[in-house]
Amino acid sequence: MWAKRLAARDGTWTTVAEYDGQLIGLAHVVYDADPKFGALVDNLHVRAPRKRQGIGTRLLALTAETVPDTGIYLWVLEQNTAAQGFYEARGGIQGDRKEVPPPGGEPRRLNGRPACFRYYWPDPATLTDSISAYDA
Repeated sequence: MWAKRLAARDGTWTTVAEYDGQLIGLAHVVYDADPKFGALVDNLHVRAPRKRQGIGTRLLALTAETVPDTGIYLWVLEQNTAAQGFYEARGGIQGDRKEVPPPGGEPRRLNGRPACFRYYWPDPATLTDSISAYDA
């Protein structure tokens, strides 16, 4: 899946974080994913031992810098309250709730009926301001 995403550069961008030659995080954005909310942060991951060190904040801010004059948004699982707190602390606005679509379109891959929330930033510049704070 990631080989395809990284090879297809039309309308997407992936930012990676490395430390000592190892991949420790990434953010993948799809531009113009939604006419109202703008660019979709399709993935934002930081390896567990590296969490709470500012890497996710920096990845999100660097991703926002690449977004052309639109908003930015992402989906967070309803039970992932830690991620919700992370996005809220960075100015994310909790929007609509929807059921999680089955991975690969296969309903058997879901356990129950999980839901997710949209978090969005109408002005991605609010996220890029955090780069200055991170570098200070």
